[in-house]
Amino acid sequence: QVQLVESGGGLVQPGGSLRLSCAASGFPFDWYPIGWFRQAPGKEREAVACISHSGGSTYYADSVKGRFTISRDNTKNTVYLQMNSLKPGDTAAYYCATPDETIAGCSLSRYNYDYWGQGTQVTVSS
Repeated sequence: QVQLVESGGGLVQPGGSLRLSCAASGFPFDWYPIGWFRQAPGKEREAVACISHSGGSTYYADSVKGRFTISRDNTKNTVYLQMNSLKPGDTAAYYCATPDETIAGCSLSRYNYDYWGQGTQVTVSS
């Protein structure tokens, strides 16, 4: 069974940092890309970042470029999202996802993903 479990969310002040983790199991992790997405109340789920199977390619939404960093450790079956300089607009539930079929590189389209974690809440507030 494919499983993705996010952790690391919480309450942080503007300008602060958090590191999210996505622990994967049930599939050959190092063959698949991983995406991070987020969804705030009343808004559509939007892409944050993605990383290719080897970690050689990464892509970011314009809203987080320069502030967030995606990485992966294939020996631990874990993907990370380091979030710095957090803003109130970053408040959302954050999800990691992987496709049913492996794809070269990675995609920032949520429609290319088939398996999703349950999410971890990030709240940025003073």
